[in-house]
Amino acid sequence: MEATPTEHKLALRPGDFESLSEALDYAARGETGANFYNGKGQLESVLPYAVLRDEAVEIARRLIGLNLPRGSRIALVAETCPDFLRFFYGCQYAAMVPVPLPASIHLGGHKSYVAQLRRLLLNCRAEVAIAPSMFLSFLTEAADGLPLSFVGTPERFAEMPAARGPIRPSGPDELAYLQYTSGSTRFPRGVMITQRTVMSNLASIIRYGVRVRPDDRSMSWLPYYHDMGLVGLVLSPMASQVTVDYLKTRDFGMRPRLWLALISQNRATVSFGPPFGYELCAQRLREETAGQYDLRSWRLAGVGAETIRPEPLSRFAEILAPSGFDPKAFSACYGMAECSLAVSFSPLGQGIQLDLVQAEAMAQSQEAAAASADDDAAKSLVKCGEPLPGYEIEVRDGEGHPMPERRVGTLYVRGPSVMSGYFGEETLTRDVLSTEGWLNTGDLAYVVDGSIVITGRQKDLIIINGRNIWPQDLEYIAESQPEVRTGDASAFSVTAPNGEDKAVLVIECRESSAAKRNELVGRIQALIRQDLGVDCFIELVARNTLPRTTSGKLSRSGAKNDFLQRVADGKTEQPGDSDDFYLLRRKAG
Repeated sequence: MEATPTEHKLALRPGDFESLSEALDYAARGETGANFYNGKGQLESVLPYAVLRDEAVEIARRLIGLNLPRGSRIALVAETCPDFLRFFYGCQYAAMVPVPLPASIHLGGHKSYVAQLRRLLLNCRAEVAIAPSMFLSFLTEAADGLPLSFVGTPERFAEMPAARGPIRPSGPDELAYLQYTSGSTRFPRGVMITQRTVMSNLASIIRYGVRVRPDDRSMSWLPYYHDMGLVGLVLSPMASQVTVDYLKTRDFGMRPRLWLALISQNRATVSFGPPFGYELCAQRLREETAGQYDLRSWRLAGVGAETIRPEPLSRFAEILAPSGFDPKAFSACYGMAECSLAVSFSPLGQGIQLDLVQAEAMAQSQEAAAASADDDAAKSLVKCGEPLPGYEIEVRDGEGHPMPERRVGTLYVRGPSVMSGYFGEETLTRDVLSTEGWLNTGDLAYVVDGSIVITGRQKDLIIINGRNIWPQDLEYIAESQPEVRTGDASAFSVTAPNGEDKAVLVIECRESSAAKRNELVGRIQALIRQDLGVDCFIELVARNTLPRTTSGKLSRSGAKNDFLQRVADGKTEQPGDSDDFYLLRRKAG
């Protein structure tokens, strides 16, 4: 029998607990829990919080039986399945630190995935490593020669002896888990999150962001190893005693309409996703069948995890209007693993709020000057709402000075859920976290009417002849062409031998005709010159070439490194721009 909403049988406590184990103890007194669905949309497994609590305690006793010190790191390949939840919460009761590892064999294949797992095991200095059977061979290879006390499956771990006597769960100032960042611009780092830190963020999310109701029900296809998937859709539902339905991320990727089908079937009210998730879903829908779903229950369609473009969301709402989807359900949010998760939410029930700015002024002077609605050159940016209570934000210039509203700079955050640091990385921690508690987010942003507007990543910014070009704008122009799919373009800059920066756009393309490839390149270059006023070097590559992060996002830094290596090796198949290609190749070589 599946877990169901509370129906007021357990008094709602909105995350006001000192630890995750205390929160689960309370949730276990009700009838809510987690449901797991397969790629056909069929219910495969049910895990009520009451059962989860008992099984987590049993796992805790076996972890304690290994005679490891408090705070030992327990690496968990974070597949979307009941065992991950059992072990994650088992660590809470055993006062050990779970470390979610990616459960995705990336496009680099076997070798790169094993190497990634090994780097993470070494970085977190894991004592135990657990993986479902389908991932065990990768984990075993990655752990070869490392001094781990146990490497194996949950079934094998169940054979370990259990310790007797009382258990002492993690206290408020002990680590709750390590969250590895996605590594879009640098190698992933283990964010240290204490019990006090995550419980503070959960309370803010539940009270002020989601505004949880007793009859809420969540639905998620987000990976457990990503901060939005873990904190937003695993810990938050449990801490607010809400039932949650899960679909594996790869099953969503294969059949994104299952997201809608399960929301419709189970009358889910809260579900989040990155913009590309909504866009992928809309791409797979046919207008004549969109009315088969009933999405009237979906009161909060959260959007975050990457820079938000309004156009894909408008398309999603438009095509699903016959299903009863309300565009006012959209709520843009901003956050990051270094803040546990959430920093801001846009107001509920108001949909996506836009700020129209003068694109030219922003490019030339980093000023987000307001534009009129009839300005054809205006740029629409999404407001991500005001900071949650207790959080402070500052937008600073290159010298660290606070800037007024509508001035673009680096966003700094201070608040109760900011990390204590990167695990084992004191120097890197000092680089981003001041002694006063200010975190350098690395994001470019401005503030308007108290609301945060994110414009891009500081390290991703492309500066051409003094103009600030957001890589997302280049990628959007490419992806607007019928030959290019969403997520198949990556933009960055490289430095030519004369010291000038050059905008580069690498595009995955299935077209084999040389003439059509040349025409596509010329068309995109003309649009970039028209819309952004810069020249761009374009390389067409084969499918599955662009590298991605653990959360599935494009890695611009990885794409840049791969591009420069292809240029140095003379392996690029760039049509046209031969002079630029020669210069870049000479520089790379």
